[in-house]
Amino acid sequence: MHDFEIFPEREEGPGAIYIEAADKVTLKKIREMTFVNAKEVLGIIYSSKSGNTQLKWRQTRRKNGKVTGEASPNSLVNLVESGVLTQDWVNSYLESSKQSNIANNESKLNTGSD
Repeated sequence: MHDFEIFPEREEGPGAIYIEAADKVTLKKIREMTFVNAKEVLGIIYSSKSGNTQLKWRQTRRKNGKVTGEASPNSLVNLVESGVLTQDWVNSYLESSKQSNIANNESKLNTGSD
């Protein structure tokens, strides 16, 4: 059974996870993790222990939202595996990034800048 209102939180610093919600109640603390029951989630802030990933999700409409920040390749794999992102989205993003990098490099060659 899955309860979609229960989220893990971790204190500030490396590996921090913070849930912003209209209504949030602490359920249980196990070591450094606190489990909360959150209704009407407005945002989620995540920072990896390695420091290579910093993500913020903000609600835009109901359960839909927008993610901003930087994600490591490992985090992208985890997001695809968990169903948050689709493999098609990642492939499309990587292709557009590749095209953008090629255009930037060509621009530098044409202007002679480094």
